[in-house]
Amino acid sequence: MNEDEIRKSIAEVKQGTLSRRSFIRTMAAAGIAAPVASQILLWNDVAMADSTLQYKPTKAGGGGPLKILLWQAPTLLNPHFAIGTKDQVASRIFFEPLAGWDKDGNLIPCLAAEIPTKANGSLAADGMSVIWKLKQGVKWHDGKPFTADDVVFTWAYAADLATAAYSTGSYKDITVEKIDDHTVKVLFKAPTPFWADPFVGSVGQILPKHHFGDYAGAKSREAPGNLKPVGTGPYKFVEFKPGDLIRAERNPDYHVKNQPHFDTLEVKGGGDAVSAARTVLQTGEYDYAWNLLVEEEVLKRMEASGKGRVDITPSGNVEFIILNTTDPWTEVDGERSSVKTKHPTLSDPVVRQAFNLLIDREAIQKFIYGRGGIATASFVNQPQQFKSGKLTYAFDVDKANKILDDAGWKRGADGIREKDGKKLKYVFQTSINAPRQKTQAIIKQACQKAGIDIELKSVTASVFFSSDVGNPDTYSKLYCDMEMYNTTQPQPDPERFLNQCVSWEIANKENKWLGRNISRWSDPEADKAYKTAQQELDPVKRAALLIKVNEIFCEANILVPLLSRNIVGAGVNSLMADISGWDVTTWNLGSWYRV
Repeated sequence: MNEDEIRKSIAEVKQGTLSRRSFIRTMAAAGIAAPVASQILLWNDVAMADSTLQYKPTKAGGGGPLKILLWQAPTLLNPHFAIGTKDQVASRIFFEPLAGWDKDGNLIPCLAAEIPTKANGSLAADGMSVIWKLKQGVKWHDGKPFTADDVVFTWAYAADLATAAYSTGSYKDITVEKIDDHTVKVLFKAPTPFWADPFVGSVGQILPKHHFGDYAGAKSREAPGNLKPVGTGPYKFVEFKPGDLIRAERNPDYHVKNQPHFDTLEVKGGGDAVSAARTVLQTGEYDYAWNLLVEEEVLKRMEASGKGRVDITPSGNVEFIILNTTDPWTEVDGERSSVKTKHPTLSDPVVRQAFNLLIDREAIQKFIYGRGGIATASFVNQPQQFKSGKLTYAFDVDKANKILDDAGWKRGADGIREKDGKKLKYVFQTSINAPRQKTQAIIKQACQKAGIDIELKSVTASVFFSSDVGNPDTYSKLYCDMEMYNTTQPQPDPERFLNQCVSWEIANKENKWLGRNISRWSDPEADKAYKTAQQELDPVKRAALLIKVNEIFCEANILVPLLSRNIVGAGVNSLMADISGWDVTTWNLGSWYRV
C-alpha cells in the first residue's frame, strides 16, 4: 500500500464511509501492524474509539466479587516506584492516568476529557507542547476533587531526582503548567514526536497532591499512600498485605457511568503460574490469572476442562538475557555491578558472541512457550515498522567453539575455557518459574559443549521483581553474571521502551536501582541516535534511529533476545475482560464484567 492509498483510506475514515476497524484490517493486510495503523489515524486527527470491549451492564455494582490471581505478588502500590510489572498492575487498580492504550494501540481517555489532536487545538504542530483537558466531576476516593493541581504535582514529584521514581525519565525534561482547574499544558524542550508518554499508561498515573505533597523528594518512601492508596480508580482500597493480598470495594463515585460491575475485588499474590492457571481453568475458584508463564502443553490440558479459556494478546514484550559487562563480585562505593568496574570475561565481545550462538531459540519456542512466544533476535519486535530487518539468530555450537578457540580461550583440565587465569564460569539467574528453569537448563547444556560453566540461580518472583533497595537478589541490581526475564513495552511506540539502552538511565545506588538501564552498558552512538529520535518529526527517519539503538545493543550481545512474548492470561468463561498488550492488565479494570 503506497502513501496515496493510505491518505485516501484516511479520508474515507474521516468521511465515515470506512470504519476505523476496517482501516486497521486493511493496513494489516498490507503488512502494517494494528498499533501503527491506529497511530496513523491519531496523527491524522481521526477520533479514537471509546474502548475495545463493549460494556453491557446497565448499572454499577451487582456483579459480586471479582477475584484475580497475581502469582508474582505485589509489594507496593505507588505506580511511580513500581519497577516490576506486578506492582504496576496492582497500582493501576487505584490510580489512573490521563489516558491509556487499548489492544489496537488506540489512545483512550481516562482522566482526560478527550485525546489531544491538532484538530481540537490541543496538539502543537511544531511538537513543542500539548494541552490536556481534564474530565470534570472526578473525585478522589476520599471525596476531594481531582484537579489540574494534582497533575502538576505528579509531574514535579516524578521529575524530582530525589524522589528516585521509576518514571523519572518521562517527566524530568518537560514543564507542566496549569491553565485552569481542568486544563494543563505540557511543554517540551525540543520538538517531541511521541508526546503521549507523560501522564499516559503505566508511567502516567496521577497522584493526589493532598496525600503526597508532604512526601516528595527525599521523603518519598515515607508516604502512607505508598501502601494505602487513595486514587480515582473504579475500586477503593480496603486492605493490603505486601507479598500476599489486596482487597478493595466498588467506588460508588466512579467517574465512568455504570462502572464498575463488581462489588468487591480480591487480588491474591504468591504461589506459582501453574497453580494460578489451574485455579482458573480447572477449578474456577478465581476469575482471572495474570501472566501465565506456563508450558504450552500444560495449558492445553487445563483448557480441556472447559471451565475457562486462555487469552493470548499480542504485545511488544520480550524475553531476553542481559550479559553483565560490569563486575558483580566486586563492591565499589557500596554497590556491586558498578559502572566503575569491568567484568573479568563478559567484557570480551567474543565471549558474548559465542554465548549468543549457544541459545536454541527454536527449541525454547516449540517445546516450552508455544503460543506464548516467537523466537527472535531483536529486542524490539512490535510494531513492525520499528523492528530491525538485519538482526538474525543461529544455534551453532561448533561455530561458538571455533570463535572461542580463535580468541585464545582454551579448555583447562576441567574442560572449562580460560585465558590469562580467568575462567568462563558464570552465575545465571532468573525468577522461579518452570519455563524459565527449563530455558536455563537448555542454555546450560549447550554452554557445557563449548567449555562454558553455568551455575543456575532461581529467585522467588516476588523478590526478583520487587523494588526493595535492600535486597541483593532483585533483577535491577544485576548482582550476577547474566540474568533472564521478560520486559514489557508499555506503548505502541518503542521510544520509552528503549531508554533501557541509554547512559542516563543506568540503574545504580544513587537512583535506588530504579534506572531503566539494568545492563549498565552504554554506547555513545546509541545515546546520540536516541536523543535525535526524541526530536525527529519525520516518522521514517525516527524509526530508523530507534532501530539503530536496538541494533547496537543486540549486535554487541549485551541484550540477548530470546522470544517476542505475547500476553498470556486465563479467565473463567463468564468473565469479560479488556486486556491490552500495550498497557498493564488492569488498564481498563472498570469495564470488566460477568455474563
